[in-house]
Amino acid sequence: MTVNRIVSFLPSATELLYEFGVQNKVYGVTHECKYPSEAISKPQVISSVIDSEKLSSNEINTQTCQLLNEGKDIFILNEKNLKDANPDLIISQETCEVCAAYTNQVNKALQILERKPIIHSMDPHNISEIIESVIKLGKILEEESKAKEISESLEKRIQKIKNKVHTNIPKILAIEWIEPFFTAGHWVPEMIEIAGGKNTISKTGEHSRRMDFEEISNSDADIIILMPCGFDTKRTVSEYKDILERDEKWNMLKAVQNQAVFAVDANSFFSKPSIRTVEGIEILAKIIHPETFDDVNVSENSFANVYQ
Repeated sequence: MTVNRIVSFLPSATELLYEFGVQNKVYGVTHECKYPSEAISKPQVISSVIDSEKLSSNEINTQTCQLLNEGKDIFILNEKNLKDANPDLIISQETCEVCAAYTNQVNKALQILERKPIIHSMDPHNISEIIESVIKLGKILEEESKAKEISESLEKRIQKIKNKVHTNIPKILAIEWIEPFFTAGHWVPEMIEIAGGKNTISKTGEHSRRMDFEEISNSDADIIILMPCGFDTKRTVSEYKDILERDEKWNMLKAVQNQAVFAVDANSFFSKPSIRTVEGIEILAKIIHPETFDDVNVSENSFANVYQ
């Protein structure tokens, strides 16, 4: 079946569709599909019931947990826009029901649409699976040569980082949510290890989970990297100053006393299993080994030391 009309329930898929150059075939996206900027103008088929821009970390967590406990959806399907899109292909995911449209929305879409589309689920949990997802989508789109070009470019950038990391492997703690504390799981531990750090607490492929302060203290991390899911660098620094900066126990941590706490643009480079996680690895390399990777160029405002 030739794919001419695509709906993306997943921001990382939207990014990849633009990378493939098939944006003219995209007829529906989500409220979170903001990269590249042209994607914002596409009709939205998915929106969220949680307005994270106006809520604190704790309020977002409380509202999310309440909705999940009550069996209610976090995301809303725009039926009119979906019908207008009339897709041949819907791209979804099953990695995290909090981060992107999940099985419920796919099932609703299938009930609404008279012409049943292909459903392609992208569920990577590590870096190799993210690259593999490029190849798989390329086959569906009949864009195999472009998929090979993209995946080989990503692999070269990763290998370039690996080749320059040799000694001095500091302990890194990545935190995916500040209030309450959550570990950074899935692909993030592997990103840290590729960038020349020893990841603490979480393991590659594991779901992110809640953690207590004792775990954080026992990790004895040399560097702490804050990457709240869906937040950019500026928002993360703001959260840090509001929640942690004056916390007595937090200020006893080694990394804090050494002013080795960093905020990153998680929304762009860490929260999603997109091809931009490779730039996330480059960002981590610059944080962990600044002198070694001084010549590596990364996006403006992609990270910051919270003390500067």
